[in-house]
Amino acid sequence: MRASDWVVFVLLVLGALTMVFPLVYMIATSFMTKNQILSGSLTVIPNPPVFGKYSEVLKKGEFLRGILNSVKVEIPVLLIGGFTSSLAAFAFAKMNFRGKTTFFLMLLATIMIPFAVVMIPQYVMFTKLRWTNSLLPLIIPGCFGNVSMIFFLRQNLYSIPTELMEAAKLDGLGYFGIYSRIFLPLMKGALGTQLMLWFMGIWNDYLAPTIFLRSEKLWTLQVVIRSFNSYYAIQSDYALIMAASVIAMIPTLVLFFMFQKVIIQSIAISGIK
Repeated sequence: MRASDWVVFVLLVLGALTMVFPLVYMIATSFMTKNQILSGSLTVIPNPPVFGKYSEVLKKGEFLRGILNSVKVEIPVLLIGGFTSSLAAFAFAKMNFRGKTTFFLMLLATIMIPFAVVMIPQYVMFTKLRWTNSLLPLIIPGCFGNVSMIFFLRQNLYSIPTELMEAAKLDGLGYFGIYSRIFLPLMKGALGTQLMLWFMGIWNDYLAPTIFLRSEKLWTLQVVIRSFNSYYAIQSDYALIMAASVIAMIPTLVLFFMFQKVIIQSIAISGIK
């Protein structure tokens, strides 16, 4: 290897360690005693290891309720939102209608609008609709689709020959039949990838549930963990907070490591079409 290659390699290793070390330290801290955490020494080896914090977290009703609330949001958003997003992507990629490009660019431009700009108007609207006493503010908007998913699925659909649609028309299929019987099965890999990424985004969302949900019984998992941080940090029970964070992290890590190749390939393919 050339000297420049070694420099790049070292920088990449340092960057990887910078990102991985907080994760390792979080897991290690969940097994530490209070005295070891507060000793002031930076270590990733619990001595002695304590395993009771995980069972303590799982015994707390609010934590399990937070998981259940997150699942209640995930299921309808991913099922309905995934369907509407794939349907919109099919329309933008394979159908011809007036103003298609203009409408798509307008839709794509909404990605550039930060959530901070719209969160107050949304909160006022949801309050007038009396949705803030339910999970509807987190569910209903997502059911209309995800702009990023629409974009990536549209790019993926461009790789599928349009001749398939023309042949299906000759066989008497309408647009919805062409979408459901031909194009949906062909883009299931890209759709699955985008659904996994969307799952991670919803699972880790903290700001929207904090703003829109008034009742503690409706709090999603990330808001519950934040409440743990406020309550148990006073008692210096950082091991319990870290254990809760590790449990919350497991679903996203499992999904990513199981499908990381598919995710990377799908994004790469969609980006070059």
